Amino acid sequence: MSAQINPQAADNDQQVDYDPTTSSLSGTVRDEVMDELLSIRGSIDNFDAQLVYLLAERFKATQRVGHLKAVHQLPASDPGREKAQIERLRRLAQEAHLDPEFAEKFMNFIISEVIRHHQTISASHAENDN
Repeated sequence: MSAQINPQAADNDQQVDYDPTTSSLSGTVRDEVMDELLSIRGSIDNFDAQLVYLLAERFKATQRVGHLKAVHQLPASDPGREKAQIERLRRLAQEAHLDPEFAEKFMNFIISEVIRHHQTISASHAENDN
């Protein structure tokens, strides 16, 4: 699965004066080491951009779930789903050679944000019904 970086967002990076060559190591290491470091960091920057866009898409989907739950007066949290999802991501993390503890912490953070959004949507929906 490959996410594509939004070219407009890349332009926005330039508009806020993001300099991918900024480093406190400049001038303290050999040029070839710095070149390799900057090359690897360029890849990291691309991964970070992909993560942001993937998270945005994920949260768009969870917003739709939140609206559906609000309309049908369903609870913001679904503990069974959340537990299963965390277990699934721990397995995926192991397969990907990523620390499962990190994956679980990351997923718990996302879940808590989703629940908070669902609660906000539900409260807003209830206000509009009154």
